[in-house]
Amino acid sequence: MSQYKIEAGTGQHIGDRKEQQDRVGLFAAPHAPGYMMAVLADGMGGKSGGAMAAEQVIRTAKHLFDEFSPDNDVKALLENIVTEAHTVIKLTGVSAEKEPHSTFVALVITPQKQAIWAHAGDSRLYRFSGPNFADRTIDHSYVEKLVSEGKITSDEAKTHRMSNILVNVLGSSTTPPYITFGQHDDLKAGDSFLLCSDGLWHYFTDVELSVAIAANTPRQASELLIRKARERGTDHGDNCTFAIVKLVTPPAEVKNYVVEKMRRAV
Repeated sequence: MSQYKIEAGTGQHIGDRKEQQDRVGLFAAPHAPGYMMAVLADGMGGKSGGAMAAEQVIRTAKHLFDEFSPDNDVKALLENIVTEAHTVIKLTGVSAEKEPHSTFVALVITPQKQAIWAHAGDSRLYRFSGPNFADRTIDHSYVEKLVSEGKITSDEAKTHRMSNILVNVLGSSTTPPYITFGQHDDLKAGDSFLLCSDGLWHYFTDVELSVAIAANTPRQASELLIRKARERGTDHGDNCTFAIVKLVTPPAEVKNYVVEKMRRAV
């Protein structure tokens, strides 16, 4: 039976903005042992509206995950987080006379060796297998639509004049957000995940991200990625926020204990 332990960490830098409007969190489920969640939100909206929207996403995620039990469905949980946060953000915007919006990306690791994720907007989840890039979410953005239609390349999308236009966010007063789900089963040591705002992924290739995360602990990778993002941002960097989740081989004494425990059970 494949054994692993979870190592996780977060990183954040304000960049060259006046305010940090990103939020990120790592949570355990009090009533569901073995479940963990990483969630990230990139807020948008002037006069602190974006920060308020992103904060609401994180608060909602923590509140609902605190109530989560193994009998519940993970995808339903993620959908409820988006629905509830969207509603509160809209109401808050009306009362505060602001127009707050937020992206959303979240990952849940289960004791059944499953990774289940969901996103809305252009905050991304990357999945890596060892040092290799395996998968990532597709942005809900105007330029990603152009890429899918073959009108521009992925590289051109990064510098397109409409690269900041999103077609799906939480808090919109016109259309409710939709969610794109992803899942990977049979997790094993060596698998890893990165959740990040566009203030990070904008400056890196998929290969660069996979190598940085595979070769370092979450803390070391965080320091490296922030440093490189700042260098490449050249005084125009956005808020940079991310969470790293790595599945690593447990120490030998832990594995030996598991084997001995199994022998005694037999």
